[in-house]
Amino acid sequence: MEALLSLAFDNLSSYDQGKIRKGLRQVEGLLAQICLSTTSASPKSAAEKRRSIIDPGKEPPPLKALSELGGDPAFREFFKLQDGFEWNVAMRLVNCLDRLLGKSHDGQNDLLIIQTLDLIQGILLLHPPSRSLFSRELYMNHLLDLLEPVNCPAIQSATIITLVCALIETPANTRTFENLEGLWTITSSFKSRETTREVKLKLVEFLYFYLMPETPSIPCANSTVSVPAMLQRSPSKLAGAFNRTDTGAGRKRSDSETEVTRTTEEKQALLGRFLSSVDDLVADLRESTPFGGALS
Repeated sequence: MEALLSLAFDNLSSYDQGKIRKGLRQVEGLLAQICLSTTSASPKSAAEKRRSIIDPGKEPPPLKALSELGGDPAFREFFKLQDGFEWNVAMRLVNCLDRLLGKSHDGQNDLLIIQTLDLIQGILLLHPPSRSLFSRELYMNHLLDLLEPVNCPAIQSATIITLVCALIETPANTRTFENLEGLWTITSSFKSRETTREVKLKLVEFLYFYLMPETPSIPCANSTVSVPAMLQRSPSKLAGAFNRTDTGAGRKRSDSETEVTRTTEEKQALLGRFLSSVDDLVADLRESTPFGGALS
């Protein structure tokens, strides 16, 4: 696995679009092998499986259940590698995104940005501790920059989903988002006539997500969470696979995180500075309970 990651990282560190594209496909192929169901088929079918990931004409194998991932030796090895700086995929992807943002806007570069954002989403869900990268202003600013109208709607939509993956169950990242005027950026995009209807719908979904009450994050393996579709907040079925015996350390870390959490009412007041209809959003959340009744 280290050899595969090394090849991918070499390509991702390039300024050549072709090599970057190759590196992204290599990372995608590795993640696919971890997440897709295995079969007792021959090596030929395994190669066919990898091709199906990038060939829209072929139906990919079904996803593994979350409960399966925890017992998968390949996933366990991958997860442990992500805890170290040398093999952390999220770090390489955000650095690749940084280089792509410095290039001129064209169709090929836009596609690479979207592919990079899609992979960042995946790695943040597979390895939640990597979300801590977005507590840094540099990386959070990249996401906010991609919401600007100069970017195409596909990039804006992918960025909103990436932002959710970066913020979920990570209050420290949400504070960075707020400190960088993220709420102003979101609401300004929503109010802009240049913003497409599709992007505005995703922005509304983001605001619903943002208004949810926060829970302290514990940046270790047994606190992983999943986000099916886009915004669902649910306990991870992977948690049991990474049991910690040092519960005292876990509680201490959790207690420290509670200092940076905010309630729905507190975030409602913050958002109200930029959006007059925030009360209606909260009322709708309480009535429709799209997140399992957390506000009821």
